[in-house]
Amino acid sequence: MPQTTEAAAVQQPPKQTRVRVHRAWFVAAVTFVTIIGAAAFRSVPGLLIDPLHVEFDWSRGTIGAAVSVNLALYGLTAPFAAALMDRFGIRRVVAVALTVIAAGSLLTVWMTEAWQLMLCWGLLVGLGSGSMALAFAATVTDRWFTARRGLVSGILTAASASGQLIFLPLLSWIIDRYDWRPAAVTVALAALAVVPFVWLLLHDHPADVGQKPYGAAEFVPKPPPVPGAARRAVTVLLSAVRTGPFWLLAGTFAICGASTNGLIQTHFIPAAHDHHMPVRAAASLLAVIGVFDVVGTIASGWFTDRFEPRRLLAVYYALRGVSLMFLPLLLGPAVHPPMVFFIVFYGLDWVATVPPTLALCREHYGEDSAIVFGWVLASHQVGAAVVAFLGGVARDTFGSYDVVWYASGALCAVAALMALVIRRRTGGEVAVA
Repeated sequence: MPQTTEAAAVQQPPKQTRVRVHRAWFVAAVTFVTIIGAAAFRSVPGLLIDPLHVEFDWSRGTIGAAVSVNLALYGLTAPFAAALMDRFGIRRVVAVALTVIAAGSLLTVWMTEAWQLMLCWGLLVGLGSGSMALAFAATVTDRWFTARRGLVSGILTAASASGQLIFLPLLSWIIDRYDWRPAAVTVALAALAVVPFVWLLLHDHPADVGQKPYGAAEFVPKPPPVPGAARRAVTVLLSAVRTGPFWLLAGTFAICGASTNGLIQTHFIPAAHDHHMPVRAAASLLAVIGVFDVVGTIASGWFTDRFEPRRLLAVYYALRGVSLMFLPLLLGPAVHPPMVFFIVFYGLDWVATVPPTLALCREHYGEDSAIVFGWVLASHQVGAAVVAFLGGVARDTFGSYDVVWYASGALCAVAALMALVIRRRTGGEVAVA
């Protein structure tokens, strides 16, 4: 009898195990939607320059200065936000940041002086958006994923471009048909609409739901809260600045910010309008950049998992510099095929630099990589802030943006050379270039 029972047991087919989607992918999806909702504020600066100039007679340099404060704080807040997420949790920090963004955008409706633009859009939205910066995506990726980090980094980075794709045509239509104030209210409502998703669905750590990080072989306990968030951010910075790779990564990323957020995102629409292109057409072109930004960033994440990150950076910056040199020849009153080619090309390259830069931060700085990347991102936004301001000053001084396009193209060539100088990490020490 025992033999018969044993034989029958052997003959039974194995039970089918149900394949479940890892919770990390749901967290990544919530993060993606959150960044999309918060991306509304990233779409507004270029649309506001001309309306504010006309209504308040503020110079483009003055408006550009407010945008530069926003961009600088966006970057300088990021490393402290990463440390605050370690101390208080992702959910709390992001929910507060979205609320601050909504408040800053809504208060601009009642402004009458330039300093109020600095306070609301520069200070409040800058601080809130800095806490929602790419350090947020880096923290989620580092905590929830061991495998596929490059791909996930690319997808989450692309979320901002997806939000730009959604909001740029909508906000330009609102400004064109009504006024800039309803657009500011729309930004505030979009930020507030995402808060419930963050509070209810965004878990801080895989251990909160009893799971391993995606791709991990072993369960990872949730680390205790890290006190002294600001002190830790500064300590990590003081350690990183003694290494060569940090300065090279910060320098290349500063040029990245100068040639994207500071230049194209802030000044492309008014520059196109200078050539008699309708604002809605220019905004639509900027939105198309967002379409191909998604493709380019995800592809870059895939490439980063397979190729040497520093070589990828060199290629990205070199191609970006070449494209900027041709832009003054392409601007005109109508959209033509060469301009469409530039938009597609620039979109593919827009933030393709993020996954390889993240990978190099992880390679050289290990557990502190999210905070180090926050400081590298700060340099990105400082570069963007400088060009956002100087671009407006150049337009006021020279009557066109041509000198800004050429100077930014030359800077991208320098960034390509800097990327090639970054050495690989060898042994247990941080490589110094």
